[in-house]
Amino acid sequence: MTSPHDLIEGFHRFREQHFTDDDALYRQLIQDGQTPRTLVVACCDSRVDPALVLNCAPGDLFVIRNVANLVPPVESRGGGYHGTSAALEYGVCTLGVEHIIVLGHADCGGIRALIEAGGANNPESFIDDWMHLVEDARASVERDMPNATLEARTLACEQRAILGSLANLMSFSWIRERAEQGSLTLHGWYFDMENGQLLGYNPATRLFEML
Repeated sequence: MTSPHDLIEGFHRFREQHFTDDDALYRQLIQDGQTPRTLVVACCDSRVDPALVLNCAPGDLFVIRNVANLVPPVESRGGGYHGTSAALEYGVCTLGVEHIIVLGHADCGGIRALIEAGGANNPESFIDDWMHLVEDARASVERDMPNATLEARTLACEQRAILGSLANLMSFSWIRERAEQGSLTLHGWYFDMENGQLLGYNPATRLFEML
């Protein structure tokens, strides 16, 4: 198990790698600022760090992480805190990213719990309130796959939740306009941890296919 001491030792190794006289990466990032071309909406799950899974260097990705890698629909700016929406706005409108990837994954605890419970039913839970975003996906799975195993229904809901987030992205005018103009492309990806595979949604076949 990683302790704070382990993390501090890790930082010193990181510093030795990136803050030496012959390593220009961070000098360039500090001088020029961040210019990532890709924004990733990923899950908080400790096994699904997009920079590690996608083998990226510092500065390559602008990353938003939340429970179950969800994108809420556009809402009024009053009456709440909109961390995911704010990060999307910064990535798209300020950084000018060219791609948004919604990166789902297998064995998602939030979605599995939603399937097992038959919905987000606890009004006192922040997680349940957030997971209401997946209710349409969950209901469609239960309707279409009533006799399937828990594992099959969870996988289907994980993938349908990605599609729901892609649809919600298009509810933001500044995303929709750029997507329609061709300056921004949206992607739905699914990381199959058990088999070590990365799948992408193909709108033509309406399937997640190996990348």
